[in-house]
Amino acid sequence: MKEFELKYGCNPNQKPARIYMADGSDLPVEILNGRPGYINFLDAFNSWQLVKELKAALGLPAVTSFKHVSPTSAAVGIPLSDTLKKACFVDDIEDLDASPLACAYARARGTDRMCSFGDWVALSDICDVTTAKLIAREVSDGVIAPGYEPEALEILKTKRKGAYNIVRIDPDYVPEVQEHKQVFGITFEQGRNNFEINRELLANVVTENKELPESAKRDLIVALITLKYTQSNSVCFAVDGQAIGVGAGQQSRIHCTRLAGSKADTWFLRQSEKVLNLPFRADIRRPDRDNVIDGYINQNEEDVCADGIWQKYFTEQPAPFTREEQAAYLATKGNVALGSDAFFPFSDNIERAYRSGVKYIAEPGGSIRDDAVIDCCNKYGMAMAFTGMRLFHH
Repeated sequence: MKEFELKYGCNPNQKPARIYMADGSDLPVEILNGRPGYINFLDAFNSWQLVKELKAALGLPAVTSFKHVSPTSAAVGIPLSDTLKKACFVDDIEDLDASPLACAYARARGTDRMCSFGDWVALSDICDVTTAKLIAREVSDGVIAPGYEPEALEILKTKRKGAYNIVRIDPDYVPEVQEHKQVFGITFEQGRNNFEINRELLANVVTENKELPESAKRDLIVALITLKYTQSNSVCFAVDGQAIGVGAGQQSRIHCTRLAGSKADTWFLRQSEKVLNLPFRADIRRPDRDNVIDGYINQNEEDVCADGIWQKYFTEQPAPFTREEQAAYLATKGNVALGSDAFFPFSDNIERAYRSGVKYIAEPGGSIRDDAVIDCCNKYGMAMAFTGMRLFHH
């Protein structure tokens, strides 16, 4: 296939639209089902790079969930605890642990369920039946993978009344070294960001605490590779082989850290007994349940515990999850890794990170206030590595 005509570009008025190879060669993808759009393909090609690099770096199957050209999460195939399975709504899948790819999907899709609503999924490995069953019951726009087991493909084809977007990519495809982009009729050219993120990148530990256990290195690599394909500025919290909070596209780095930290806090709190035991009505759909849980934890637009409201969602009135209870629960969490796509200009980022259990940090370094940032890390016994590599992505 030399080119693929799209329904429209970013918006319905942007026509005509297509994807094609500038050198006239065949596209490295095959559309097995559906008709992906312009933004779908932006998500597909960015997300595929992320999972391919993550698997190469850690040697484990990797999955990411993308929305509007940034990951909501990314994860590698590590078995989930019983508590996490329940929080991710996959505790009913008996053979989940037998599929590392399905475990990675359960983690990635279960991290930030509200932001993953209508996502694009990327799988590093051939999609198996267990993974397909998990994808099939979530609201999603499409999936890209190097292949699909026959039964898995048939399961996915039933989604969206047969219109689910399924793309197979050639895993051996390597793009040109130079890449081009047009803005306002002007062509930009740059070398692709082929910088390899690995354990060696974490060798320069600049804090008094020099200890980076293997689990921390794994989580920092997950965070940094996630950031490599996240709209800048960006910060990522990670633990247990998955990104648990992504703060993307903020002009101020502290806003990135606050956003990512609040998402990480929500992820932790979703695993508390108070949330896991919420008495939901049997007729509440998965997306509505996600919204209610977020409202219960973050006490946003609707007080889901109030008289006249709780009856819409629960079989009995739940007790509120007070700020004091939440703070006490979060205080028990730790060993979180934090990556930043550029240096921290002020120590306020470290102060905010500490509140969400961060113990390990990787950032480029190079700020005139590096000493203040290092001092703040030392105050909390954190270990921080300077990578010397910025990871801006636009």
